[in-house]
Parts: sequence; structure tokens; C-alpha cells
Amino acid sequence: MKISLLFRHQMTKLMNQIAAKKGSSPMKVHLFVTCLIDTIQPNVGKATVEVLERLGVEVEFPEAQVCCGQPAFNSGYTKETIKVAKNMIKAFESAEYVVTPSGSCKAMFLEYPQLLKEDPVWSAKAEALAEKTYELTEFIVDILHVTDVGASLKGNATYHTSCHMTRLLRIKEAPFTLLSNVKDLTMTPLPRAENCCGFGGTFSIKMTPISEQMVDEKVQSIEETDAEYIIGADCGCLLNIGGRLNRLDKPIQVMHIAEVLNSR
Repeated sequence: MKISLLFRHQMTKLMNQIAAKKGSSPMKVHLFVTCLIDTIQPNVGKATVEVLERLGVEVEFPEAQVCCGQPAFNSGYTKETIKVAKNMIKAFESAEYVVTPSGSCKAMFLEYPQLLKEDPVWSAKAEALAEKTYELTEFIVDILHVTDVGASLKGNATYHTSCHMTRLLRIKEAPFTLLSNVKDLTMTPLPRAENCCGFGGTFSIKMTPISEQMVDEKVQSIEETDAEYIIGADCGCLLNIGGRLNRLDKPIQVMHIAEVLNSR
């Protein structure tokens, strides 16, 4: 999937604004934007750039990036995924750091070394990409050593801990650390937080009745908190939860954590 013209236009405009402000040599990162953000939620990408820029980070946007290959990989299309993986490795080869507002897509980068194990050269390049790629909150807390980004959002919220973030990446504390320092935001723990929301990429399409039951249970958990906002770090989960909330006519706002951290 190629980066959409709309998102490319938005990012180019934002990068030009950022470049005009720069007078020093800040840390540089390459943004891995993901398909869902590109095509459906470009404001999450914009929020990610603005948060990082406010923290003194210079963001570059390699236009050669495409899908990380996760849908094809999970569906058993290994050969096709290898082609995608090589393209992504080349797209980010010059980056010192790669930052993505998606635990799920970062987790796919961790599959590349094994995927390319038959080719030592490409496998080594894949290892290098995996090692320098960070999920957004992980990067802010563990690399920038920032726990308060100066955000402000009035209301009550709860946080959905996505499966890839917690089970594969083991990123458990960083999102909560940042959210705990958002001014005027009251966080309530989500009951049964360890439960999957039922998205699972192609799982929600192939196993729709089961997926629907799972997301209904997630909605019930959210309602138990009396939250005005449901926050998460993976757009797939948020689209799934948000879609169900909308169908059930529930007045709960869905926000990506990048949008929360960019709130003023």
C-alpha cells in the first residue's frame, strides 16, 4: 500500500513548518506511519510528529515505506512478505531511530530476521532495523527519558492494553506513565484489561461472530469505568472498538495515545 496523497501532503506541509523552526541539530528519527494511519487516521500521524517535534526531535518521513507485511504474513503469504520486508528495510536503512505509533506494526519488524534467515546479509539488516525501531511511548519514556509531555485533557478515561504491545513487545508501563501526567485527565483501570478486543487483523474477518462477542465484552468493560474516553496505542484495536461503540450508539470517544499526548 503506497502512502496516500492526502497524508503525504499533510506531512510535507508539517515537515516544512518544523524545518523553518529549526536552528540546531536535534535528534533525528524516521517515522513509520503504518497503513491504518495513512488511509484512515492521518491525524494520529500528525499528532505523533507534533509531539516529537515539541520534544525537540526532528522527524523525517521516508516515502518509500509501504505496509509492513503483517496481513500477508499472518495469512501465510511468506514469499510476498519477504518482498515487502526488504523494501521496508531499505526505506529505513539510513535511520538512526525508527518510531511508530503502533505496537502491532513494530512487532512485525521483529519478525523480519527470522523471515529472512536464509539470507545472512538481509537477516543482519533486518536485525538492525528491529533493534532501532521503537513504539512511540516506548521511545518517549525509554530513549528521550520524558515522562510528562505537557499534555492536558479534561475528563475521565480508561486505557486498552493491546495484545501486541503487552504480550509481544512487553511495553506495559510507558503508556500509563505518560497518561498519568496528562493534566486534568483522570485514568480508571479497565476491568479484564488483559482480554483481546477481538480485532486480530484478519481474525475479525474470518471469525466474525467470535470477534463480535469479544469486542462486546470489551465495550462492557469500558462502560464499567464510566469513561468519557477510551485510549489505546494500536489503531486496529481502536477502529474495532470504535466501530462497535458507534454501532451500539455509545457516547464514548476513542483516542489514540498520540492524540492525547498532543492535546492542549
